[in-house]
Amino acid sequence: MAELTKIALDAMGGDNAPEEMVKGAVDAVGREKSIKVFLVGREDVIKKELEKYTYSSQQIEIVHASEVIETAEPPVNAIRKKKDSSIVVGMKMVKNGEADAFVSAGSSGAVLVGGQTIVGRIKGVERPPLAPLIPTEKGVSLLIDCGANVDARPSHLVQFAKMGSIYMEHVMGVRNPKVAIVNIGAEEEKGNALVKETFPLLKKADGINFTGSIEAREIPHGQADVIVCEAFAGNIILKLFEGVGAVLISKVKEGMMTSLRSKIGALLVKPALKETLKGFDTSEYGGAPLLGLKGLVVKTHGSSTAKEVSNSIIQCLTFKEQRINEKIQECIQADQGSDE
Repeated sequence: MAELTKIALDAMGGDNAPEEMVKGAVDAVGREKSIKVFLVGREDVIKKELEKYTYSSQQIEIVHASEVIETAEPPVNAIRKKKDSSIVVGMKMVKNGEADAFVSAGSSGAVLVGGQTIVGRIKGVERPPLAPLIPTEKGVSLLIDCGANVDARPSHLVQFAKMGSIYMEHVMGVRNPKVAIVNIGAEEEKGNALVKETFPLLKKADGINFTGSIEAREIPHGQADVIVCEAFAGNIILKLFEGVGAVLISKVKEGMMTSLRSKIGALLVKPALKETLKGFDTSEYGGAPLLGLKGLVVKTHGSSTAKEVSNSIIQCLTFKEQRINEKIQECIQADQGSDE
C-alpha cells in the first residue's frame, strides 16, 4: 500500500465543530484512500460524533486534546497556556513529523501564532502569508496575503509573490503564473508608500512573471494568477468577494422563484446554472495555506461546513505530492545566495 498522507484536523475549531469537522473527515477518507486523518480534540465528543458514520478505521484516528482555544482569546497567551489544546497538539504533530499537515477552522490568531512558534518558519522566510484561492472568470487566483501580515514591508511582498508563484505553478498547474500587485490604478506612480516602494522590486525580481498593478475590479476577471497585497487590503478584498458572491447566488435563486414562468425556466437551466455557480463557491477550493512554514498549516473559514473541511484535507495531498515546502525553501535559499 502507498504511504499515507497524514493530516491532523482540529476537530474542536470553528463555529460548526465538532459535527462538520468529523463529517468532513469522513467524507475526505471516503474520496481519497491515500490519506489518514487524525481528529484532534476531546475524545468522548469526537467518538460520539463518529458513531453516526461508516468509515475505514485505518484512515481515521482520534488524538485526545483536553483543551479548546476560543476565538476571543488573546492568541499568544492561548498558545502558551493551553498546551493541551487541539491547535497546539495538532501543530506539534506536524513539527514532530507525526502528521504532514494541520487543518483548522479555529482561532485565526492562534493558528498564525502557533504556525510560526510551533511549526516554525523556513529559514529566510520573513513573514508567512495566508493565501486562499478565489474564483474568477478564468478559473482561480491566489490572494496573498489575506490575513497574516497587516504591517508588511516591501521585502515581504516580494517573497509573497515568489511563494505564490510556486504554489500556483505546482499545485494549480498554471505555467508561468502572472503576478500583480493590488493598487488604486494601473500607473506605476500610483498607490501608497508600500506599493510605490514594492513595485520596482517586483519588476526586477527573478523567478516571477510580474505584470504590474491590478485594480480591485479586475480581480474577478482573472487578470492575474497571483494577487499580491498586505493583509489589511487582502482581507477586505476576500471578505467583500465572499459577501458579493453569496448575495449574487441568493438573488439569482430568488429571481427564479418569482413566477410560474421563471420557475419553469429555472428547471430548464438548473443543471448549467448549478455548475456555473459552483465555480463561485469559495468552499470548493479548500482553505488558505500559511506559506513559508516548515510544515503545512491550512486555515479554513470559521464557518466551514463539511464540504470545505473535506476539500481542505484533500488539498493537503497535492501540497505534499508537489513538495511545495521544499520548493519554497530552495527558492528562498537561492535568493539569499544571490544576495551574498
